[in-house]
Amino acid sequence: MGARKSLGRRFGWLWAAYGVSAFGTRLAFDAFPLIAVLVLHAGPSQVSALAAVGLAVGAAVAVPLGPWVEFRRKRPVMIAMDLIRFAVLSSVPVAYALGVLGFVHLLVVAVVVAAADITFTAASGACLKALVRPEDLLVANSRFESTTWTTTVLGPPLGGAAVGLFGPVLTVAANAVSFLLSAVGIRAIGDDEPHPARPDPVRPDGPPRSRVGELLEGWRYILAHPTLRPLFLNMVLVNGLIMATSPLLAVLMLGRLGFAPWQYGLAFAVPCLGGLLGARLAGPLVARFGQHRVMLTAGTLRACWPIGLAFVGPGIGGLVLVIVVEFGLITCIGVFNPLCVTWRLGLTPTDRLTRTLSAWSITGKLTIAALTALWGLLAGLTGLRVAIALAGLLILTTPLLLPRHERKPVPIPMR
Repeated sequence: MGARKSLGRRFGWLWAAYGVSAFGTRLAFDAFPLIAVLVLHAGPSQVSALAAVGLAVGAAVAVPLGPWVEFRRKRPVMIAMDLIRFAVLSSVPVAYALGVLGFVHLLVVAVVVAAADITFTAASGACLKALVRPEDLLVANSRFESTTWTTTVLGPPLGGAAVGLFGPVLTVAANAVSFLLSAVGIRAIGDDEPHPARPDPVRPDGPPRSRVGELLEGWRYILAHPTLRPLFLNMVLVNGLIMATSPLLAVLMLGRLGFAPWQYGLAFAVPCLGGLLGARLAGPLVARFGQHRVMLTAGTLRACWPIGLAFVGPGIGGLVLVIVVEFGLITCIGVFNPLCVTWRLGLTPTDRLTRTLSAWSITGKLTIAALTALWGLLAGLTGLRVAIALAGLLILTTPLLLPRHERKPVPIPMR
């Protein structure tokens, strides 16, 4: 086994910052719904609103931030987003201690955190591209993917134990501290980042670009690009449908089929090891078969698994079925995601990267919110299993959206 390739000290700090904030987020997994139910005694409609409205409004708030961040130094923006998340999340345990915590407070915090998440993610993509050589981007993204699944395996069980011992507010405080530590890690990268050059807003052959045009530039670039467009549509649809069926599966397993909470947690924690496996396999598979071929194969295979969740039954057999299906799905995702992210970074010019990543993330979050609400209504009309099966059937069609041919970066003119 060869030694792990070093990507430099500055990447190490970025990776450490990502790891600590990801762990904090997973530790506080479902903390807000738990606070709403256990502390504020909120009903199902309020808990659903907390998830959907926070995500959707946060995404809408983030729309003008993409163009704003594009021509600013990315590391200061990332530090600012970390500090904002630290401040607003810290307000929750403070308000709880003072006895003034309310549902509107939680909703505002959810909106601000969602907007900061999108802005941070877009800026971090540009930061990574500046720190790492193009030929090392796949290695870097595979390490981020491995970290994501490691924290997903470890965070929720530890967070669940912490909630049982100390209550959900403590996990929110720990998540807040994780963003403060992330800001320290990003600061340690250094402040030698140059100021991005802003292009002349007046085109030689036409009038100045409008503010609306600036806001929509990320979407315009994605939809005009022959490779990014199908990749974008594929990822948004697959991720949206997977997340939309998650609450339905929880109701089916914990309610109708009578699984214990620890069994439900086990069914989704163990398969996350597949994400680690997939992320480790991505590089060797690309070295042997080529990036486009592996991405197309992994993207196709990941679409074959979700339909199996419609057939889960009670008892050990049902539990094993969920674990097998989720393990196969997450392994394919672990291979596909770093390849997709690397392609996206390589195909997007630096002066449009933040706007493109913002548009991608905003669309993804809005789609998840919309499909989650829609599939909740669908389940009420057709039943849980039918709704899960319909999502699985739609996901089976998504490989048709994957780019069929490998293309070199295509320049798309700025309007």
